[in-house]
Amino acid sequence: MNSQASPSQDDQEQPRFVVVTGMSGAGKSIALQALADVGFETVDNLPVALISAIVAAHEDHSIAIGVDARTRDFDAGALLSVVEALRQQSKMKVGFVFVDADTDVLVQRYTETRRPHPMAKERPIADGIEIERRLLEPMREEVDFLVDTTRLAPADLKRIVQGQFGGSGQRCMQIFLMSFGFRNGLPRDADQVLDVRFLKNPHYEPTLRALTGQDEAVGAYIEQDPATHLFIERATALLEPLLPLYEREGKSYFTIAIGCTGGQHRSVYIVERLKLWFTKKGVSVDVRHRDMPRHHVQFISGPR
Repeated sequence: MNSQASPSQDDQEQPRFVVVTGMSGAGKSIALQALADVGFETVDNLPVALISAIVAAHEDHSIAIGVDARTRDFDAGALLSVVEALRQQSKMKVGFVFVDADTDVLVQRYTETRRPHPMAKERPIADGIEIERRLLEPMREEVDFLVDTTRLAPADLKRIVQGQFGGSGQRCMQIFLMSFGFRNGLPRDADQVLDVRFLKNPHYEPTLRALTGQDEAVGAYIEQDPATHLFIERATALLEPLLPLYEREGKSYFTIAIGCTGGQHRSVYIVERLKLWFTKKGVSVDVRHRDMPRHHVQFISGPR
């Protein structure tokens, strides 16, 4: 067991027990390390039959356990039963996390790291992924918190997990602003999605096409559209009263996604404007421009 210094009693309202599971290569080991960094004691691949005993012996500490299809005696139904029993009987607050990613992205990660998939044996990597997906599907439908890492960098995954499960000393709801392009798909982890495709598109201006919403010339072009000011005014009027309500309900991480066609110009600029608005309000926000052209960021999570 990897033991980290636990948060002080003042920083903890209640010890937590978190099960982290999901597809191999999707980032389970990164999620576990993120929990260790905020004071959880962590152990990976603990046999399902031992989980209840471990929890009973450590109910005064926050614990995170990694379980997946490689775990000895793994059975999705048995694990779900153990988690449900702990919800009913343990004094700990129980959380159940599933990390996932698209199959083609998982294949790419394994190809880049040149490591065998644990379910593939002598088969192609994609076959092993599909076998594992079938084994884990019953759990995917029952978890409390699903994180899709298809388009996430490791640092983003860490921030999301720590925002969800950090101690009360870190419990102020964290705001995450994301720009994206609709043509590349909706962000699956978004809590609010706002569409800015109605704004004038710099893509059709030859001098602006290769630039991004972070460039001054693009910002000046978008600002010329009267709808820009109307959108900022209405979006902030929507968010300002709602965010405290989400925080009151216990949500610790809130993702606001702004989308345009390609995710390069309009959505990027609007995210930067919203970031400025939050900063003036004294609220710290994380920003990610999902589809803005940039150097390739490799997600290396090993075989888990």
